[in-house]
Amino acid sequence: MSKSLRFIGLDVHKDSIVIAVAEAGREPAYVHGEIANDWGILRKALRRLAKGHLLQCCYEAGPCGYGLYRKMKEAKIDCILVAPSLIPVQSGNRIKTDRRDARKLAHFLRSGDLTEVFVPDEEAEAIRDLERAREDAKKAQRVARQQLGSFLLRHGRRWNGSHWTQKHMDWIRRQEFPHQAQQRVLVDYLKALADATEREEQLVKDLAELVRQTELYPLIKALQAFRGVRLITAVTIAAELVDLRRFGSARQLMAFLGLVPSEHSSSTTQRR
Repeated sequence: MSKSLRFIGLDVHKDSIVIAVAEAGREPAYVHGEIANDWGILRKALRRLAKGHLLQCCYEAGPCGYGLYRKMKEAKIDCILVAPSLIPVQSGNRIKTDRRDARKLAHFLRSGDLTEVFVPDEEAEAIRDLERAREDAKKAQRVARQQLGSFLLRHGRRWNGSHWTQKHMDWIRRQEFPHQAQQRVLVDYLKALADATEREEQLVKDLAELVRQTELYPLIKALQAFRGVRLITAVTIAAELVDLRRFGSARQLMAFLGLVPSEHSSSTTQRR
């Protein structure tokens, strides 16, 4: 006897999971229940739903990461991770709840209107985390520089020359203010900048050391053969794309990166 399909939508949050089911026919998706975000409890619930049926499950890619997806794959449960921004939206519908989101996932999984997200292996994800931490440190360094520069500009301290060079930093350290409060602000901004710079430099060293031990290293090394592509750029590309073979054409790769032609023209106005 052949088993019928059941499409399972999971609205996953830090503490809870709402389970919705869409049967193989045309009946509306319905909420099966809400459980704690615990793998053991979810596995039991899915086993009950699988009696006499084949399950296809999905949930949105989000802050909870890939852990649940990997556990379901290990348990031989058919599951995909879907792109939240590409889930169809009904115009004018302004009511959003966990239960509605779960039903929507089950419904669109059945209709085939969801876009699956590529899930990297754990090693590639680890390098991606390290690369993104370096990017966060670089952003913190830029913020620290902007705050220090704005403080100096407010008090008429202008530097004519290249910024953030050794000469520029020595000039900043020699600045003196009439009030002790302002002098301490300068010291604090300098320390924040030094800490952010040290953090970014250490993470770059960590990347250079650890990528050599990964399966991504041949790709990272090959990318550096291109003019203008050095270690950080190569690591960023490799960590975010992981496997270039998942793109069937250059057009698909450019679409993934957001590098697609666009135009908004009306009447005599043209914007491309």
